[in-house]
Amino acid sequence: MLEKPKSPLRPSRRSNVPPFMVMDVVAAAARLEAQGRRIVHMEVGQPAAGAPAAALAAVRAALPRSPHGYTETLGIPSLRKRIARAYAQWHDLEVDPEQVVVTTGSSAGFMLAFLSAFEAGDRVAVALPGYPPYRHILTALGCEAVGMETTDSTRWSITGDMLLAEHRARPLHGLIIGSPANPTGTMMTGDALAVLIRCAEDAGITVISDEIYHGLDYAFAAESAARFSRNAIIVNSFSKYFCMTGWRIGWMVVPPTLLRAIERLQQNLAISVPTLSQIAAEAAFDGRAELEQIKHGYEENRRILLDGLPRAGLTSFLPVDGAFYLYADISRFSDDSYAFATRMLEEAGVAATPGVDFDPLHGRRFLRLCYAGSREDMHEAVKRIGQWLGTRGVRLEDRPQ
Repeated sequence: MLEKPKSPLRPSRRSNVPPFMVMDVVAAAARLEAQGRRIVHMEVGQPAAGAPAAALAAVRAALPRSPHGYTETLGIPSLRKRIARAYAQWHDLEVDPEQVVVTTGSSAGFMLAFLSAFEAGDRVAVALPGYPPYRHILTALGCEAVGMETTDSTRWSITGDMLLAEHRARPLHGLIIGSPANPTGTMMTGDALAVLIRCAEDAGITVISDEIYHGLDYAFAAESAARFSRNAIIVNSFSKYFCMTGWRIGWMVVPPTLLRAIERLQQNLAISVPTLSQIAAEAAFDGRAELEQIKHGYEENRRILLDGLPRAGLTSFLPVDGAFYLYADISRFSDDSYAFATRMLEEAGVAATPGVDFDPLHGRRFLRLCYAGSREDMHEAVKRIGQWLGTRGVRLEDRPQ
């Protein structure tokens, strides 16, 4: 018999990353629903609508043609061509289909980007507030995520001056840009994006552009980093605009110098992306009319919150330009967004994500609300939040629990 191990197996140091707190909120909301509570979900960045009809029809037609085995590692060629064609239609840009890589969601895209472009110990700049898995994945891979504080003076984005100041103090190797951004929904203008990319690349800093909320822009049109750079790594997804979160499919546009490295990594980490998801994704491009109607629904939800939440007591937000998020300042009521979100869920039945998930510096003063749900849910959320906050200006910490 094998000798009993001297000590129990312990998690690796690299696995010691913070949780993605939004998923903890999802679990807490599910427990309340199991008790019969009606919860308004505004916590997870997920469309309430499902995949477009064209995608579902394509999968139904493909099902009898089993087996659905592995595909080419970089993706089905027709899907790669269709993605490249979308850049011509959306942005009037020419993208070589050979530079398109189909991935298992944008999450796999980030892992492939980080593994192919950075060495362990490399420093990568990320905006605060920002999407937590940027920092957490980099940390797990042995890189250093350099959180850069943004403010209203820079329209909540990293600027070229900020980037170069940090780079001079201690060299940076990478920069992640998100526009529209998560959690804020704030966007960079094309001019601001161009200047930032030029500053980064002139300094030898690799640019990774998160464009998964492209298509969901309301204040002005989103620009792709592909317009300003042939060397930027672009990550996108079918999860948000295309309403296909559970299909776990995304894509990258990568410079030719990294293509073979990314192919080798994907061969070993995933072999290929699920075949049926690729079939559905290619057909989803034919559902634009349906998807634009869903986008119009988000715009109406955005209007409901911008009109209603100030009357409910939440009066201060970051610019709500795109995506489907509203990042609200709750400091009038609390300086602990985790406690605020917990009480709002338990007492008002509205699930939202505390800002500490997105910003370790100032996130205690903010709450992210997702407005990708139904119009009825948005009205109900405004009503519940207003009733729960009650008399304006009274801090929650001063109220009896």
